[in-house]
Amino acid sequence: MITVSHRLYSALAIPLLVLAMTAAWAGELKTVPVGTDVYALIGPTGARTADNDALNCNLGFIVTDQGVVLIDSGASREGAKRIAAAIRAVTDRPVKWVINSGSQDHRWLGNAYFAEQGAEVIALEGTAKTQKVYGAQHLARLKPVLGERLAGTEPVTASAPLAGDHARLELGGVRIELMDLGDAHFPGDAVVWLPAQRILFTGDLVYLDRLLGVMPSSRVLSWREAFHRMEALEPVVLVPGHGRVGDLAKAERDTGAYLDWLVEQVGAAQAEWEPLDEVVARLADAPQFSHLENFETLNRSNINRAYLDFERGGE
Repeated sequence: MITVSHRLYSALAIPLLVLAMTAAWAGELKTVPVGTDVYALIGPTGARTADNDALNCNLGFIVTDQGVVLIDSGASREGAKRIAAAIRAVTDRPVKWVINSGSQDHRWLGNAYFAEQGAEVIALEGTAKTQKVYGAQHLARLKPVLGERLAGTEPVTASAPLAGDHARLELGGVRIELMDLGDAHFPGDAVVWLPAQRILFTGDLVYLDRLLGVMPSSRVLSWREAFHRMEALEPVVLVPGHGRVGDLAKAERDTGAYLDWLVEQVGAAQAEWEPLDEVVARLADAPQFSHLENFETLNRSNINRAYLDFERGGE
């Protein structure tokens, strides 16, 4: 099993991550060590496809003496098998826990596969509630993309969701905190915090290298507030929901600044009742963010959806 000593990791965190991220970006789903017995599974930043089993996202896992903690389970049964194979390449210890950081398809629709292998599915009650709302819709939207590779996928949620918005867990001496910092990409989004190593798995709260996507269910103002609560944790290593592993400064540039811009520009325009089509036309270029992947396909729709979100009160 590949491990990195905590002392060496702390001293050489940035060089190690730069090398790991460069290697990871060449493939579809790559295992990147981000701490002592802590790994990120890095997916592509493009669209969901049958070839990537809709794993156009990042996941992760932690190897403990009592088994593996998986962070997010993929969008399908086949995707879950791919994740399991990546874990087996590192350790032969079983997956004991599957923690869900959110309710979008690739965060949890692989739960059933791991539950069948004996894993316990863990999620905050707000996350599980949203999963139940969107499960059938996610499967319907995945069917044209995955086709036969969606077969056997069942929307299984945690059998005993954790009450509240903050849970402290421990397995094999590893402390893990699961926190809902506020509605973001989807209601009930959560982050997974490893305080001993100051590693944060952000789920869909943070996007790096590519533009975030505002969904019809996204709450932009709450998302920005959640992001700023995340900053207070001061993570050393940040595994985003999408993009390369990075740090807080990069998250502030790629996600925080864009959320601030949406609130300050689109929110202000809506408050003044500037017509939506004029707002989209005026803000469509946004050169300060145009370097981010998927900018051309997402920025206009983000502005549109953010405006509608502010129009209904952002709640």
